[in-house]
Amino acid sequence: MELYSLLTIALVAGIIMFGLYLTITTVARSVFEKQRWDIRSKNSETVLPLRLQAYERMCLFLERITPNNLLVRLAGSATSSLDFQQVLLSEIREEFNHNLAQQVYMSNDAWEEIKKAMNEVVSLINQAAGEVEADAPANDLARKIFEKVIQQDIQPSTHALKVLKQEIQSVF
Repeated sequence: MELYSLLTIALVAGIIMFGLYLTITTVARSVFEKQRWDIRSKNSETVLPLRLQAYERMCLFLERITPNNLLVRLAGSATSSLDFQQVLLSEIREEFNHNLAQQVYMSNDAWEEIKKAMNEVVSLINQAAGEVEADAPANDLARKIFEKVIQQDIQPSTHALKVLKQEIQSVF
């Protein structure tokens, strides 16, 4: 009988201990989950404005390297087409390098589209420069670039801007 009482007490104590274990782990799990949610919320408050700023800066970058805007902004900064080509390419590189860190805040697809647009603009400038004499006036190169843009019927950065805008809309 004593053995039976001892086993009963041990069994009841085991059940109580198991119940306590389950209760404590459930409470601990909910506390950790709440802390994780609070941290995520605070991170979101900090990161969201930075992400939005990165998208804004990259939209501005794409607008600034659009051939039409680039040519108007840098008109008169060189006399020969070769010098103007170098000025244009240098401006694109500087703009890109200035905004390089923004890739941290956006998807790989969006960043690849931005790089693709930049490379298309560079290629367009180089193609146009190849069709103009190096010592020709800078206006000849500008005219040739405008012609190539008109032939394409779309700005090289249009698709990248569309991707960025879609990604921004998906965030909100």
